[in-house]
Amino acid sequence: MKEIRTKNMILLSTGREACPGSPFDREAAANALRFHESLPMYGRTRLVSLKSAAEELGVKAIFLKDESTRFGLKAFKGLGGSYAVFRVLCGRLGLDPHKAVYSDFLTEENRQKCADYVFATATDGNHGKGVAWAAKLFGCKAYVFLPDGSAEARRKAIEDAGAQEAVICSGLNYDKTVQHARRMAEENGWTLVQDTSWEGYEQIPQWIVEGYLTMGAEICEQLGKMSPTHVFLQAGVGAMAGGILGYLADVCADREPVFTIVEPTEAACLYESAKTEDGSIRSIEGDPVTIMAGLNCGTPCSVIWPTIRDRAGFYCKCADEVTENAMQMLARFPEEECVTSGESGAVTFGVAAEILRDARLREEMGIDRESVILLISTEGDTDPAGYRRVVNG
Repeated sequence: MKEIRTKNMILLSTGREACPGSPFDREAAANALRFHESLPMYGRTRLVSLKSAAEELGVKAIFLKDESTRFGLKAFKGLGGSYAVFRVLCGRLGLDPHKAVYSDFLTEENRQKCADYVFATATDGNHGKGVAWAAKLFGCKAYVFLPDGSAEARRKAIEDAGAQEAVICSGLNYDKTVQHARRMAEENGWTLVQDTSWEGYEQIPQWIVEGYLTMGAEICEQLGKMSPTHVFLQAGVGAMAGGILGYLADVCADREPVFTIVEPTEAACLYESAKTEDGSIRSIEGDPVTIMAGLNCGTPCSVIWPTIRDRAGFYCKCADEVTENAMQMLARFPEEECVTSGESGAVTFGVAAEILRDARLREEMGIDRESVILLISTEGDTDPAGYRRVVNG
């Protein structure tokens, strides 16, 4: 392994050979997409070609998937939340999850049954909003818990999306808030829909990850015959990153991209896990502080960690300044390339831009003028005041 340090970030090159196989493949993506397409509010989000940035940074193309408009939630998380709620309810109602569609839940009988179900989750913001929205979509209830320091705008947005109640838990970081949500679900007989996993709690997190694969299916359709050579994926617990990584590795098996996992310096639990000799999970202790609220997580998701560990070639942890710079750049691009990207959404563009400006890092990662870079802006201005503060300098 090798660490390369710059002013604002540290890049870890693992040197590991990619191992084949992942449960997050084309078949899983096809069923998630089939369900999402049955939702009346479904619409494919745009894949933006950042032509001016690609020319300036010396690569063939940079593509950015803009999730700021997904389901009106300003983030991609509704994909995972809705698919997991769908799979849970299919089991409760005796529906075939590989054939059922949203309209099956609109019968009077099923609507009455759904009204009895209550879901719970912990969140840094976007996941909880997705679960609350999904619960309301199916006529269920949801209670959502946020860690100390969460923006009031995020809490209110979760209630506006449909939560019965969204509570900021004083004195609790993200991992402890997850434990609190778990206890509340057990005590009240609610169903926990959490995007991280532990021993005995794996099925629902796997469904959440499968829901994210709709993004991957859309991206491949939008790219057409062009294949990415390098993919940068931001990670909190790693659910989205691992799912998209597994899917793209399956679809692009003949020429697998180079995958880089991106995290905040203060909460780089996947980075630290990758450094271990035995490839085991490591947690970040304490109360990390970063503006990248959606990535401020201390423990990797165990369901997804093997996929990331066995396929990612690089890991990067970076300072908040990297994503702040990227938010400003994306907001000021020409109109057709302009993207409203929040703190957790813009970070991969920030990291990619710094790498592409550094000849040493380009060489390490095998990037040249024919390289095709793929990024996902996972959120828009989910904290509007914070977004304006950063973008306006």
